[in-house]
Amino acid sequence: MTSLTLTDLAWSPLGHGYCHHPFRLSDASLHVAAGEFVGLIGPNGSGKTSLLRCAYRFSQPERGEVRLDHHNVWRQSSRWCAQRIAVVLQEFPDTFGLTVEEVVAMGRTPHKGLFDGDTLEDRHLATQALKSVGMDGFEDHAFATLSGGEKQRVILARALTQQPQLLILDEPTNHLDPRYQLELMQRVKRLRIGTLASIHDLNLAAAFCDRLYVINHGRVVASGTPQEVLTVELLRDVFGVEALIDPHPLHGYPRITWITRP
Repeated sequence: MTSLTLTDLAWSPLGHGYCHHPFRLSDASLHVAAGEFVGLIGPNGSGKTSLLRCAYRFSQPERGEVRLDHHNVWRQSSRWCAQRIAVVLQEFPDTFGLTVEEVVAMGRTPHKGLFDGDTLEDRHLATQALKSVGMDGFEDHAFATLSGGEKQRVILARALTQQPQLLILDEPTNHLDPRYQLELMQRVKRLRIGTLASIHDLNLAAAFCDRLYVINHGRVVASGTPQEVLTVELLRDVFGVEALIDPHPLHGYPRITWITRP
């Protein structure tokens, strides 16, 4: 079981000397324990995607550390990280005519040599991953012909085929209708591996996340359980909106009802 720790990260898209850039990160710290589902929430442009990119070794921080257990991620090779961290992004990859089966099989690439072919185990893992996301039977379909929601489920299947120790998701439910939003979050929760996900829908975050971190203007401004974090005051101060918050009648986690003015 693997944990993730980010400590005092600082980063801006233009490098050093741009401390007032709107997309900078400053002294951002968080922890994802082994098996924990952690949500990252905040307004658009607050730094969620920037923080995730530092975590999965895409954008190197100017200061601070990213550790997978006791290993500094930025001192490891990209292959080492890909063998342990799987990433599901908002945008879809260019697949150059690949089928669904071929896209999912790409999840095995970090575990193979340059000229290794697919093994029976590789194909079994891909088949099981597609079945787990409800996309079995689509193996021969061209990835490019799928709907946005179908593509998102195939990319999750590719991540599962990777057999990661840590999963990072950037707005994973963006392209999904309510049914598949719930199914995806339930599947991720059942994996019981460390997961860090930026989530736009605060009610989904409240329902599925063990803990939440709130980021605003590049800084982590609150953390804790959904009950501790999702307060009327925080939603007003960070998101600039008024809301009613009460316990969900069946499960007890916070339920947010937005207040709109006529």
